[in-house]
Amino acid sequence: MIGAQPVLIDFAASIFDRKMYGAENGSALQRDVSRRSIGSRLHRFTFGGNPVAVANSMKFIDLLKRESKRPAVLVVGGGTIGLGADELYRDDSIELVGTDVYASPHTVLVADAHRLPFEDGVFDGVWVQAVLEHVLEPTTVVAELHRVLRLEGVVYAETPFMQQVHERAYDFSRFTQSGHRWLFRRFSEISAGPVGGAGVALEWSIRYFARALGAGNKLSRLIVLPFFWIRYLDAFGRGRAAADAASGFFFLGRRAEQAMDPHAMPDYYNRQK
Repeated sequence: MIGAQPVLIDFAASIFDRKMYGAENGSALQRDVSRRSIGSRLHRFTFGGNPVAVANSMKFIDLLKRESKRPAVLVVGGGTIGLGADELYRDDSIELVGTDVYASPHTVLVADAHRLPFEDGVFDGVWVQAVLEHVLEPTTVVAELHRVLRLEGVVYAETPFMQQVHERAYDFSRFTQSGHRWLFRRFSEISAGPVGGAGVALEWSIRYFARALGAGNKLSRLIVLPFFWIRYLDAFGRGRAAADAASGFFFLGRRAEQAMDPHAMPDYYNRQK
């Protein structure tokens, strides 16, 4: 237990160690759950908000409410409210179940997403934002999301592509748009696309270039600050090339029984104009 929240992790099969959960919040890394620290505010000023998630959260909620008056939604990685996901938390008609590998005011239990402690088909929706890059086996985690969703339940995921390592020892994977689609091959696509364009990706590179030259975490935030305007150029990005250089991607889809045909992947890429 961490406070009143149970820790439901199979430590024999997890990257996390039992002894770390003797700490106050059971986190391997320091967390700014409120996103009100100076570092978090500088990050938002430089890299901007997430209008894509804002719009998609509204669509996600609408899809859920077409099927249920009180949909149950699992938030994986919900220790911190994801950027642009506030509406999901403001809607009292949604039964949110927040999980993460650490306890916070936004979670009800601590769990490793590789083995979710829920029965099959119990959720109407799953929200997994900026999480899949931090898990050892993304395919296993997505299979768990599929398992706990009801038939045609809705999933929303955001995952980085052109971003440097930002979670130290707990940072493992990145995905192209095609790679992200294939990761969710057992889901039918409703919509998908970039989250942050080449400008945002360039800002990430500027900051981490400074870090590579010896600037620490705090100094690198200040060094990239004057380049905040670069992200506004993303509005002029066009076509496939813009997606090929994106900072990250989202996927909104429904649980399906039949997986995507591998032969469809080249056409999937070519259709992303």
